[in-house]
Amino acid sequence: MSHTDVGPVSEGISIDELRLAARNHGMPLEALRYDLTPVGLHYLLIHFDIPETESADWSVELGGRVGDPRPILLDEIVASPAVTVPVTMECAGNGRALLEPRPISQPWLDEAVGTAAWTGTPLRPFLERAGVGPDAVEVVFAGADHGTQGDVEQDYERSLPLDEAMRDDVLLAWAMNGQPLPPQHGFPLRLLVPGWYGMASVKWLRRIELVSSPFDGFQQEAYRLRDDDDDPGTAVTRIQPRALMVPPGDPDFLTRERFADAGAIRLRGRAWSGYGPIARVEVSSDDGATWSDAALEPAPAPYAWVGWTFDWDAPAGRHRLRARATDETGATQPDDPPWNAGGFSNTTPQVVDVTVG
Repeated sequence: MSHTDVGPVSEGISIDELRLAARNHGMPLEALRYDLTPVGLHYLLIHFDIPETESADWSVELGGRVGDPRPILLDEIVASPAVTVPVTMECAGNGRALLEPRPISQPWLDEAVGTAAWTGTPLRPFLERAGVGPDAVEVVFAGADHGTQGDVEQDYERSLPLDEAMRDDVLLAWAMNGQPLPPQHGFPLRLLVPGWYGMASVKWLRRIELVSSPFDGFQQEAYRLRDDDDDPGTAVTRIQPRALMVPPGDPDFLTRERFADAGAIRLRGRAWSGYGPIARVEVSSDDGATWSDAALEPAPAPYAWVGWTFDWDAPAGRHRLRARATDETGATQPDDPPWNAGGFSNTTPQVVDVTVG
């Protein structure tokens, strides 16, 4: 079973990749100015088609290694105690197109991210009411989206270890930024797993199954850090630390290179990690030769990005800006992260070229 293909260094973006890039989209980096990303600017990745869904009779099958398997009606879920939390979501493939050789898939640069206020109810009480079996080890979540990948016909399915699924902040979510989920973000119901890359937050949620052995479905095995398809690799789980800046000045239409006036420029951006609070953001104006600390704003929530600012006295000339984050575990964005065949977790510091006049 092949999960990935890799293009030679000399190969440009293919028609297939352009088709993916037209269906999916990143967040324009100037949208980092918003505490909460407007829904239409939030990054989007859809593996197959957006399924045709109706909320009137929507239900989620809950079964497997439980004492009381039964469907859960959407009305029952929405009537449960609700919480609204800001959560930053990032695609595991963010940065994929910057790798050489380039893994062939959705060609993300830096923009596959967004932060929304998600409204839902905790999953845990539903699992407890169903009676978790003593031999249950994982919880499998299936969406209504169906298609073929790697020559395997499939529903989109992902699993979480039981202890992760039982976290109080894992939600059955039905609203985004105060509005019902739009079709492309999982209407009428999706899973929300704060701190994990976006592939874990299954959209158009249709089925929850507790299993007694680790799930090895296609999407579970696809998201692994491996050198090739023969390498078992390690699972992609939580979001690695990353900082992004709002590109300063004005852009060139094609290259997106920036142009700004000399003098005081306040750089600003956001930073986040799935492993804990951001402890430090650093900025370089000389392509990483030297780094200086940015000022951090208060963190709005455990899994939401934090704002940062840096005052740059910009001299005339051409400059290459970089930004990098360090979280409270000490993990920092590496200058040269290890290559992997899926193009996952490439957190090379952002580069912004600026010509100052």
